[in-house]
Parts: sequence; structure tokens; C-alpha cells
Amino acid sequence: MSEERGSQRSPEEAEGLPPGAEALEAGADRGSPRERVAARLEWQGAACRLLASPFYGSLLEKAAADVQSGGPAWSVLGDYAGAPRGWMLGLRLMGAVHRLVLEGQAPDLARFYGSMGGEPGEQDAWEAFRRVLERHRDELRLLMERPVQTNEVGRSAGLVGGFLSVARRFGLPLRLLEVGTSAGLNLLWDRFFYLADEGPERGARPATWGDEASRVRLGGIVGAPPFDVQGVRVAERRGCDASPLYPTSEDDRLTLMSYVWPDQTERVDLLRAALEVARLNPPLIERAAASDWLGSELSEQRFGEATVVFHSIVMQYLSPGERERVSETIEFAGSNATEQAPVAWLRMEPGGVMAEVRLSMWPPGSEALIARAGYHGRPVHWLGDGI
Repeated sequence: MSEERGSQRSPEEAEGLPPGAEALEAGADRGSPRERVAARLEWQGAACRLLASPFYGSLLEKAAADVQSGGPAWSVLGDYAGAPRGWMLGLRLMGAVHRLVLEGQAPDLARFYGSMGGEPGEQDAWEAFRRVLERHRDELRLLMERPVQTNEVGRSAGLVGGFLSVARRFGLPLRLLEVGTSAGLNLLWDRFFYLADEGPERGARPATWGDEASRVRLGGIVGAPPFDVQGVRVAERRGCDASPLYPTSEDDRLTLMSYVWPDQTERVDLLRAALEVARLNPPLIERAAASDWLGSELSEQRFGEATVVFHSIVMQYLSPGERERVSETIEFAGSNATEQAPVAWLRMEPGGVMAEVRLSMWPPGSEALIARAGYHGRPVHWLGDGI
């Protein structure tokens, strides 16, 4: 999903931050330009530490201090002091630097980046990071004009139980429509392999589902999703995004890689594997506004298929009016659904410290909270679909 300018928080910055984080956030709109930029970097650093990236947490905290002292971080970021919070200044900076690392333009820094096989070392890494800011100021400023782009394939672990529930309920091939699809990786959820933890609630259900040969292997699922549903067929898979990326484009693949936090090597490996799946099986992706696209796609009933509209960590990036239009469009299509042309709405959106995965199905018009999941996908706590 491409992040748009606005006042909304990113999921990485959204909930459960450490004590003092709210004061840092408030400081992002007060004081001198340097103080505002430093507060945003400190806030993002706290969020990264909370979400298991101490490497980025440390670099962002040191960058904040460098801004305050008028160092190269301020030289790169000074003109962006007035950018809105939703611009995600800290993540744009880290993504721009990571891109240079991935391109081989910062070998001294690469030895600290897990995405390049390196080992994080906080003080030494900061000195190398600071030199990159000095040497590549103009290039970094150009790269920071790009919006943050993420396509977190780990979120398929939170969505898979919903897809299987729809397949079990209606017994029809699935027509997949994803809003905020980015490069369309989660449209390929059925080509991944899933592992659920055993537990007393599991009963006789199997603990795995999917393509056993897939390099995209997603564990961390607690509970008993309907992995007994077999023979699921996807009739169609399509997605829309305001700024789509394409898995067949080397530049777009690099863009996605640059926004993964490099010390979280499992996420790096999963993205690389998913991009390879998508390169061989590219889904159809369109550049379009969510409500307009859905209005067109849902304008006619699709008999003999179960239409599943889905999204993950998307709604907060839409304007309030657009969110309302999206909901109304889906609910109107649902009100006209039948057993032979059913509609489902599967969404994973912020719900506090963890995201909530909800599933609505028409008929009969039911809604259930089916899982809670981490913002990057795992862990997933399956709660049941109520069917």
C-alpha cells in the first residue's frame, strides 16, 4: 500500500508506544524546525524499537541528535520540517539510505545491514550512516520524494483463515479483489505455505495448509484456522492502488526491499521469495482510486464465484470520505448478493496493540472478528469465524 500525505499514523507508529512517545509526537508540531524534525525521528525510533528493530531505533535516535546539532542529518531533512506527520519523514529517510545500500553505493554501511548479510553494530553503524548522509545528500533528498511503499506478505498469515472460511461457506471458486494492493503479493496467498501451532483447541484440524514447495512459509499462527478446507480454486485475482508497483520491474522490486527494516531478516527473506512467486505469476494491478475501482468491479453480480474484497492496513490512509464510499460500495454489493453470487469483505486493520481481522459475508450479512494479528502479520491468534 502506498502511504499518502495526511495526519494519520502509520501502523508502525500507531499503538502501544513506550512511555514518553506521545510527548515526542506532540513535539513534532511545536518548537523550531530542528526540534520538530528531531521529535519525528525520535518518535519513529521508539516505534521501531517497539516493533523489534533496535537497529533502526538506534540510528533514528542518533539522527535526531544530529539534526539538533546541525549535522548532515539536518542538511538532508531540513527542508522537510513542514511536511505533515503522515509523510513519515523517518521511514522515508531510512528507506532512501537502505536503497543506496542495496544498490551497492554504501559498502561501508552495508556491512551493518542484515539485508546484505551484515551484523548491526550501533556506534560503528551510525558513523557509517552519517558519512552516507554527508556524501549522498542530494541523491537522498531526491529519493525521499518517493512515498513509503510496503507490501507486507506476512499479513497473508492473518488473512488466510478468512479466505478459507469463504471457500468453506459457499463452495465456489474465489474472485479476489484487493484494495491498496501495492505489488499484489497478498493476492497470491494461496501459493504460500502456512503452519499453525498445535494447541488444545485444534481438535482434528491439520496444522498446515498450502503449497509445501513454496519458499514463502508463514508460521506464527496460534489456534485452529480452517486448514481442513482443500481444493480452493481462485478464478480471478485483481488489485488496485493509488501508486502501484509491479513485481516484474527491477526498480519497483528494489523500492519494496528498501522499505523493509534490514535487521528483520525474516521479513527480507519472505519479501524476496514472494517477489519471485509474483514475478512468475504477476496478478493484474490497476492504478485507481479504491471507491471508483470497486464501484466498477462490483457493479454486476458474478454468478458461480464468491467475490472477496480484501485489504490489510489500508483504510487509515484513505480520506474519511473515501473510507465511507468504500464501505458503502461493498455493503451495497453485499445487499444484492445471493448464494450463487456471494460477496465477502475481509479486512485486517488497526485495532490497538494488534490489528483486527474481520470477515463479513453476504448472504446472510454476518460479521465476525476472526483473528488478531501483528501489524507485520505474525503472530496471528485465530478466534474462529462463527460459521
